[in-house]
Amino acid sequence: MEQYEPDRLSPAQLAAAHRTLTSGRGAFGRRALLRTAGLGALTVGGLATLTGCGIPAAKRDGGAPVSDDHSAKEKEINFSNWTEYMDVTDDGKHRPTLEAFTRRTGIKVKYTEDINDNVEFFGKIKPQLAAGQDTGRDLIILTDWLAARLIRFGWVERLDSSLLPHAYANLSAQFRSPDWDPGRAYSYPWAGIPTVIAYNSKATGGRKVDSVTQLLDDPKLKGRVSFLSEMRDSVGMTLLDMGKDPAKVTDADYDAAIGRLQKGVDRNQIRRFTGNDYISDLDKGDIAACVAWGGDITQLQHDNPHVKYVIPAAGYMTSTDNMMIPVKARHTANAERLIDYYYEPAVAAKLTAYTNYVCPVDGVREELTKIDPAMAANELILPDKAMAARSHSFRSLSSKEETAYEEKFAKLIGT
Repeated sequence: MEQYEPDRLSPAQLAAAHRTLTSGRGAFGRRALLRTAGLGALTVGGLATLTGCGIPAAKRDGGAPVSDDHSAKEKEINFSNWTEYMDVTDDGKHRPTLEAFTRRTGIKVKYTEDINDNVEFFGKIKPQLAAGQDTGRDLIILTDWLAARLIRFGWVERLDSSLLPHAYANLSAQFRSPDWDPGRAYSYPWAGIPTVIAYNSKATGGRKVDSVTQLLDDPKLKGRVSFLSEMRDSVGMTLLDMGKDPAKVTDADYDAAIGRLQKGVDRNQIRRFTGNDYISDLDKGDIAACVAWGGDITQLQHDNPHVKYVIPAAGYMTSTDNMMIPVKARHTANAERLIDYYYEPAVAAKLTAYTNYVCPVDGVREELTKIDPAMAANELILPDKAMAARSHSFRSLSSKEETAYEEKFAKLIGT
């Protein structure tokens, strides 16, 4: 196991990874997309067959329960998530799927929206994890690159597949075996995050913007282009445009992509690098075209028909936010039941109808169609096999690579 090194996160790396407080996942306004869904108690779904699902069993060592798990006596879960990443009623007073889980199981969920930034949250829980202590949280959701780090450090529990029948059976093929967690032994996706090119057709005069090359080289877009402050998204999309595979990126490939983006900065082609705060500028047309997250674009399109998106011919980047149980969690089995619950298609559909991000659950299309047929047909929410085949992920980085890459990116974006 890789040893934790407390000085690995340089100030530049922290700055490069930082999101603004507006970068909460999911809906960014008051939503009513569950209006046609039944929001009463969810019925117990039948267990899907486990045969032929292609994921190796991931029981804990020896199949034994965690010795300090208090799930049997304490019917509760402490769940930390990003802001606006859970279905909620219009008055903001109820979280329908969580409440249905409690009615079914008797397990109360203390739900906290205290993740605004991966690195910031890592700083909160790092001291307890490094000391082998309970963080006070039973379930957390982190983006894949940070999830990979926690797994490397041995700071998350290995999952018991016997408590995850729906998750084991229903996880979409696209997300089954990332290089940082083969077989999903330690994590399950909460949502997929597609990175695409978006543009405001009114701001571009009706012209389509469909490549990173166009973002960086089209003089008519000068000063009205933005890229994301997430390194893996902006550099990954640039690598694809250069004909390079982000899953096999070398130091030379990375430096070439940084150099290409630097030219865009030096020529003032790129206006800025952003978190979710590009949303308002794209909506108004102050940003004509950008690298964007699919969930944001789906939401914007509800109210602005000028906002368009394109999957570049070179492909697109996909990352995931992932459910994990920190080591020494007090209610491990309860948390696993909640993970499994969100892999029931009817439950997953209700969550997806609110967040608008890629649903990682097979079998959800029929359920989502009952809520909103247009949403079920949206490839940014439920990609078909052809679109999924065009997705790419940034490979896992060693601690040394991660530090070097993030520092170069921080210099590029001026942090």
